[in-house]
Amino acid sequence: MLTRVALCCSLVAAVSLAAASAASAQEGKSAALAKELSAALDAAKLDSVAAKDPTTPDTYVAALYFPGAQLLVVSAKYTAPQLLDERLVKKEYRDTYIDLSSASVPETKVFIQDAGADGLKAKREENQAFDIYEAAGKSTIFDGDWKKQKMSEQEYLKAFASADERYAAMLAALIAQMKKTS
Repeated sequence: MLTRVALCCSLVAAVSLAAASAASAQEGKSAALAKELSAALDAAKLDSVAAKDPTTPDTYVAALYFPGAQLLVVSAKYTAPQLLDERLVKKEYRDTYIDLSSASVPETKVFIQDAGADGLKAKREENQAFDIYEAAGKSTIFDGDWKKQKMSEQEYLKAFASADERYAAMLAALIAQMKKTS
């Protein structure tokens, strides 16, 4: 009898721990960085920022910020990097964002819609907008419904981890740019 109670308590504890772990896993690496970038943009009274990607030649990253509502972030190679370099020197961040969104090399483009400007989340809260990650023309919607996207849960979580990692790197480049200009 005592072993059944101990086994039952152990099982309840394990399930609770797994649920807590899954909940915390929904907030990835990008969460703190998105909040940091949002705060920096608020403090500087800016609605956009852009930077060169320090890890990939001729690749740029730019963000358009809607305070408290959304971060739209794009990264891509640009066919005329000298033009974007000039825009960065002039702090023409919104124009850089527009150029990357519309005239970049398509197969290199990564576009993120961060609803809430609070980092990617694997599952949306009830009645909240969801995050979207698009790379090379393929979109992944992070609303927690992997079946609708014809994915297994494991594939969905792997796609989320990869998207969150990429987004975190993009945000880090933008934060570094904000620190340079402040």
